[in-house]
Amino acid sequence: MLGMADLGIASSSDMVRNADMIANLDPHNFELIADMDTGYGGPVTITQTVNHYIRANVAAFHIEDQVLTKRCGHLSGKKVVTYDVFLSRIRAARAAIDTAQADIQLIARTDANQQLGYDECITRLKAARDWGADVGLLEGFKSKEEAARAVKELAPWPLLLNIVENGHSPLITVDEAREMGFRIMIFSFAGLAPAYMAMKAAYGKLKDEGITGIQGTGVGPRVLFDVCGLQEAVQVDEKAGGEDYKSIITVSG
Repeated sequence: MLGMADLGIASSSDMVRNADMIANLDPHNFELIADMDTGYGGPVTITQTVNHYIRANVAAFHIEDQVLTKRCGHLSGKKVVTYDVFLSRIRAARAAIDTAQADIQLIARTDANQQLGYDECITRLKAARDWGADVGLLEGFKSKEEAARAVKELAPWPLLLNIVENGHSPLITVDEAREMGFRIMIFSFAGLAPAYMAMKAAYGKLKDEGITGIQGTGVGPRVLFDVCGLQEAVQVDEKAGGEDYKSIITVSG
């Protein structure tokens, strides 16, 4: 989003703006799970941020127990706040949702495994569950056995599994996660890493050979715009009596 390392640099405004854009690209056909990091402050700030996410049409968000100067969950040296501070974040988020009478889902995330160990993670998630979190997220499993154990210890409360390929946790496939009992999975690098690799290859080819390698693939502006809703936009214009975009369908762009 900002082109910078995940070191807690993104602000609440940055995250709300990005979530709003993604959630409303096609608001009727998919639901967005958004990261809320630490909530960006104390209970007052968390309340404000939750309300922003609700207005942005976000379906669910996870809020974590790292310190404000946080980092990606798959970097070393993570530090977490106290048990009481973590629960204050969960209580503030839950209260904001209830006050707004919204159906946005609250995902309680703990990153304590690296610093304080597995048992503390379970203690924190059980408390978050008791305070009204809809889903739990234990970030940074150290083994597949640990992941399966967490699902069993917290059942029937649903757990979300975050997969980050080449991160600190073992790779767990969809079938393996389903067998363990996970209810939700997100693949945080599924779009970012392949896009990076493809762009790196294209720009490397451009530097070395003077071409990108895109020619001949059939991927041009029209193909990309169709993916981004060109046909639907033209139909909306025509149904309203507009004629500005009729030629787009018949004339190659």
